[in-house]
Amino acid sequence: MPNPARSIRSADPSSVRRRDATDHRALVPVTRPRLPAVIPGQRALARPDSARNSVQQRTGIFPKVFTVAVLLALWIGWINRDDNGLTPVSGAGYWLGIAGSVLMLLLLLYPLRKRMQSLRAIGSVAFWFNTHMILGVLGPVLVMWHANFRLGSINCSVALITMLVVAVSGVIGRYLHRKVNIKFYGSKAEAQEVTADADELRGFLGSESAVADRMVAQLNAYAQLGTAPRGTLIGLVLLAFINGRGTFVRMQLIAHARQVIAVEGRRRGRPQRVQRRQLNGVTEFVTRHIGAARKAAALAVYERLFRLWHIFHLPLFILLVIVAVIHVYASHFF
Repeated sequence: MPNPARSIRSADPSSVRRRDATDHRALVPVTRPRLPAVIPGQRALARPDSARNSVQQRTGIFPKVFTVAVLLALWIGWINRDDNGLTPVSGAGYWLGIAGSVLMLLLLLYPLRKRMQSLRAIGSVAFWFNTHMILGVLGPVLVMWHANFRLGSINCSVALITMLVVAVSGVIGRYLHRKVNIKFYGSKAEAQEVTADADELRGFLGSESAVADRMVAQLNAYAQLGTAPRGTLIGLVLLAFINGRGTFVRMQLIAHARQVIAVEGRRRGRPQRVQRRQLNGVTEFVTRHIGAARKAAALAVYERLFRLWHIFHLPLFILLVIVAVIHVYASHFF
């Protein structure tokens, strides 16, 4: 994984806008050139983006409705388990078990589609990923109704418990996948692009370059702490420490900046409003970099957990298939 704490960029101090004792305008760092204004021909490009956002908002409702429907089905099945008339050996209860088993067998289509380009005709990988998640929930729900929310014989109990373990494993995998590929995608890019820039900080402080360089060195050292190679378990333990350490580093740097700004302000005769503006700039700068380093550390942990989850989930599913086959055979022939 790329290191978010890249080396400090240094520049000639003359590139930073300075002020003398008689100038009371706020110090600002050298800024990047602004992007050109949007020309009329580009306005049309914004319309598909707004339409895409509208579609995303509508599709974002489906997971919430689906979750509520599943929880409602489980709740109704649980409170009516004694008088719903379902039995696993015949009638609707039997066919619910068959349907649930078929849905869980269809889960194999997603890994096959992902690995076999010849199956492009049956749909995209994204489509089968979403279908995989839906079937991975509906299948166990139907099987729970089939079992009438009870443990039966040893054979039935082993099959039901194995199914529940695989279902919980799938939920955990979905959570980790979302953390790594969706929620933290922007954070990963931010952590890679936002680096502690001595020029920008020096422009806020308006002091000697050594002060800004020391503060930048502390920020980069903190970022290194979150992405240093380590085991998954150690990474989980250290994640809380890294978050706490970030709070301490932020408070320490802001307090130091406040002191430097006050000293420089008295020496150069800067008014309080200018000093407050300088301190606000330093605070925003430090907070942004601490936040990016925290997100990079969390992302590194989630990526390790996701790789570890992949190692265990497939064998669990294969075990479920074997147990289900034994269960069906024993139920029909014994």
